[in-house]
Amino acid sequence: MISDCYLSHRMDFGPRLLPEGDGVCFRLWAPSAEKVEIGLLKKDEAWRIYSMDRAASGWFQLTVIEAEPGDLYQFRVDTGLWVPDPASRFQPEDVHGPSEVVSPAAFAWEDLSWKGRPWEEAVIYELHVGAFSREGTFQGVSSHLQRLADLGVTAIELMPVASFPGKRNWGYDGVLPFAPESCYGRPEDLKRLIQQAHHLGMMVFLDVVYNHFGPEGNYLYEYGKTFFSSRHKTPWGDAINYDGPGSRTVRDFFIHNALYWLEEFHLDGLRLDAVHSIFDDSSPHILKEIAGEVHNGPGKERHIHLVLENDANEACYLERDSGGRPYWYAAQWNDDIHHSLHCLLTGEDDGYYGDYGESALYYLGRCLTEGFAYQGEPSPYRDGQKRGESSKHLPLTSFVSFLQNHDQVGNRAFGERLSRLTSQKPLRAAVALVLLAPSIPLLFMGEEAGADNFFPFFCDFGADLAPLVTEGRRREFAYFEAFKDPEARRAIPDPADPRTFQEAVLDWDRLKAPHNLEWLDYYRCLLSLRQRVIVPMLGQMVTGKAGYRVPAATRESVVFPYYNAAEVRAKVLLADWPLQKGGSLKLYANLGPGDYGEIEVPEKGLIFSTAGDMPGGGTLPAWSVSWFAEQG
Repeated sequence: MISDCYLSHRMDFGPRLLPEGDGVCFRLWAPSAEKVEIGLLKKDEAWRIYSMDRAASGWFQLTVIEAEPGDLYQFRVDTGLWVPDPASRFQPEDVHGPSEVVSPAAFAWEDLSWKGRPWEEAVIYELHVGAFSREGTFQGVSSHLQRLADLGVTAIELMPVASFPGKRNWGYDGVLPFAPESCYGRPEDLKRLIQQAHHLGMMVFLDVVYNHFGPEGNYLYEYGKTFFSSRHKTPWGDAINYDGPGSRTVRDFFIHNALYWLEEFHLDGLRLDAVHSIFDDSSPHILKEIAGEVHNGPGKERHIHLVLENDANEACYLERDSGGRPYWYAAQWNDDIHHSLHCLLTGEDDGYYGDYGESALYYLGRCLTEGFAYQGEPSPYRDGQKRGESSKHLPLTSFVSFLQNHDQVGNRAFGERLSRLTSQKPLRAAVALVLLAPSIPLLFMGEEAGADNFFPFFCDFGADLAPLVTEGRRREFAYFEAFKDPEARRAIPDPADPRTFQEAVLDWDRLKAPHNLEWLDYYRCLLSLRQRVIVPMLGQMVTGKAGYRVPAATRESVVFPYYNAAEVRAKVLLADWPLQKGGSLKLYANLGPGDYGEIEVPEKGLIFSTAGDMPGGGTLPAWSVSWFAEQG
């Protein structure tokens, strides 16, 4: 028997389809409203207006017998303003238009035997639906899935697809979190994409935003002010009310959203954006309550993986039980490892990179063997505020590592990829380090083919808001030395200009040159090696016993990339991950521009080296990474 949660997710929010002939029950939580009406538009007819009944605790509801899937509807609140359903399943006319009644069970799923994949096997590929293909749709992503499976990707991660204003957006300005963005396709198109990925053995994760609503198209203030709390402030204004009066319904809204995506769309996991901007002084914390509901719901039937982005480096959300299973979250994006590597590859030390700078090699070693670089130490970038919690006791699969992602590329002024910021040899070394290290690797769309197009910040707000966003975007970079001059800031791409978005779109035909195919072969080789050699070792690693060292002769005082002969130094990092039955995984890396010849290299066990057979009998060439594996 097929569980109902494989077809639809039942909740108090949004329209509920009743048995055939009984119509649709519409509900709206509007605690700030005195009166609510609903308008229904059937095909080839005029709008019909109905007065909704007031129920308890701020709810309004009405069953409309003649309503059916495909009908459009809107709510009219006290002010006379027509608003969409905050739990709309589809917005065919964008976020300001009417919602559509959708039958969640209408899609004929053919993946009901799919149970997901263990977290240790994850190789994540982050992509933006609108910029990943020329079509810019769910179908456009589907057309490339076979290529990703052949590459060795085991999970794709979609940047947020919740409905946002306009036709172009990163997705973090969504305002209707249950409705897949209409410019990408219909809900069935997203389901078709997920089903195809499952047929190819790939998981699908979705990035969700539970820390704020976007600045345009959020009508909740008109009838549901209880959704927000002035007690807590975020970079976007008042925080979402997770702990004040009326917060139970707000909490349920987001808990149901998580379950909705996992059950109704058969997703394999969620990545929760910027949870350091979620404020909750109650117990249990909303993050733990969401995770608990997921693990006790769809997580009982198949592999479900929850991942955090958390600048606070709170290891408490990543704790494991005695069997090594996560109590709450499987992993966190590890910005620390990105920042350390980025400093070594580019020499940049502006902004948050200043926290790593000359100590980047040591922080990299700590990330590779302990998880976080900052585990309670003061952060100069944050004015000396202590950041992070101890993470050495956690398995290294609790951390997601990457060289690039949408933030670290797109939050640069021009959106340059690493292929524009460093040369091939350093980049190849860094790729080999990330893809074969114990932590879960993440790729950003196009990097595997050596893409060098920009991925700048883009959006499509209305005429009143767009100029403010453009000016605010440019003002963010005023503290960088290169953009202190207002004239220099004016060169930063305008997020509202359609040409800015077009720069981000991948041209897969252009990425078929020999240079690009070489990169593809390199990634394919490393990912194959990861699955064959590294993944089987992950469960054998002795948690908390990995270590690293930087040989005393290694110099850190390199002025890079503009160094002279006297400043060319090696930057050697050695790391070791012991295994339970003896043996270990070892890393010998030189992430500097000078050779290093004072080291004893293992005589056997070499599984990969960017330096081939490591000629020189113990010399670590400049920008080289070598991995050794020895089983007990």
